[in-house]
Amino acid sequence: MSISVLRSIHVYPLKAARGHAARQAVVEPWGLAGDRRWVLIDETGKVITQRAHPRMALAAAEPQPGGGVLLSGPGCEPLAVAVPEPIGTTTVEMPRDKVEGVPADAAAHAWFSEYLGINVRLMHLDDPATRRPLDPEYARPGETVSFADAYPLLLTTVASLDALNSLIARGDRPDEGPLPMNRFRPNVVVDGTEAWAEDAWSRIAIGEAVFRIAKPCGRCVVTTTDQETAERGREPLRTLGRHRRFDGKLVFGQNLVPESLGTVRVGDPVRILE
Repeated sequence: MSISVLRSIHVYPLKAARGHAARQAVVEPWGLAGDRRWVLIDETGKVITQRAHPRMALAAAEPQPGGGVLLSGPGCEPLAVAVPEPIGTTTVEMPRDKVEGVPADAAAHAWFSEYLGINVRLMHLDDPATRRPLDPEYARPGETVSFADAYPLLLTTVASLDALNSLIARGDRPDEGPLPMNRFRPNVVVDGTEAWAEDAWSRIAIGEAVFRIAKPCGRCVVTTTDQETAERGREPLRTLGRHRRFDGKLVFGQNLVPESLGTVRVGDPVRILE
């Protein structure tokens, strides 16, 4: 019998920007330590993502000691940004709710405004323990989340990506595949399963931590964005629409909520509890 293991770990310090691969990560109640603690907003307070600004894929926010980030991107000088003092907050309008964030300094706003060509502000989530409750339909009392779309972690599996790429290759435009896993921006990638096995999971353990499966992850146009070039195609949404449409959503991956905390490490065993 094959043994399932944690193949890779990915942290996204800035929502919608390039991910950071890690050998290990601390699991906090609201997600992996340092994951999506920063976000960009426009002049109206709405969050900026790759949905409308695919060039975000080419920007990086490398984690720094103390929670700050080092910004970099094509044509821009790197800029170190420290965690701002929580002396006042600004409302960040997420797709489904609103959350208070702390503005970074003016240099950070200017850096990203020049990079994207629009006026934006960089915000930091100072208190993830209290700022943003999970969707009550899937939450237990007191559970919160960072600036992630909706849930603390996203899990994908190698076998399911292989299966999806096989479906793409059999389609009418096989030149668009195979797709890399970074199209789906997961936090944890599991190897050693059967394709789509994660559809049946309810609770899992990865190394020291235990998670419950909240719901499948509905996918959007971001998955059609090449994370290395910011160019868009039609896959995988076209193939997901044909083969992975559930309750009106195109599904790939599973959303996780931590039930017990700890450190997860690449190579950790993954156990299916329910």
